[in-house]
Amino acid sequence: MIIHLHKTLAPAVAALAILIAVTSARADYAPSDHSQWQADRVVVVKSERRLDLVRDGQVLRSYPISLGGRPDGHKQEEGDLRTPEGDYVLDWRNPASDFYMSIHISYPNDHDRRRARAAGRDPGSMIMIHGLPNDSPPTRTDYLDEDWTDGCIAVSNQAMMDIWLSVADDTPITILP
Repeated sequence: MIIHLHKTLAPAVAALAILIAVTSARADYAPSDHSQWQADRVVVVKSERRLDLVRDGQVLRSYPISLGGRPDGHKQEEGDLRTPEGDYVLDWRNPASDFYMSIHISYPNDHDRRRARAAGRDPGSMIMIHGLPNDSPPTRTDYLDEDWTDGCIAVSNQAMMDIWLSVADDTPITILP
């Protein structure tokens, strides 16, 4: 029996199938106490282009990242191509985003909104950790060799799958300069 999916559903179904497959595969080598590989914090060091998954103060795994097109400094407003800096939370996820999976960062917080409002600006929103664009070949490395996002934190698709499986919603994230 052949099943045809509408083209808008295909990425979501593919992501779900991969998530199930990787979760099953990971169960084969993960300790029975999953807390040993589950991160309780994410730390991003923008100057080093690195994202760390942390548990009990110890780095579990690190990944190279790409940032917004103007990575220096804290995000000030919508469209400035900067990645925010500060303390936030990973508050929801999108398995069917335009990029290979995405996890939302709770930017802007109250301080960001007040600062932008005082300057007469829109602080922006929709800052995510995500993989590569879905319309690009997954092995393309040119995306990971430069800063190209609108302010998000981009990782390889393989890293995105690991991050997705290693952090729960409401995990704190600290983004350092």
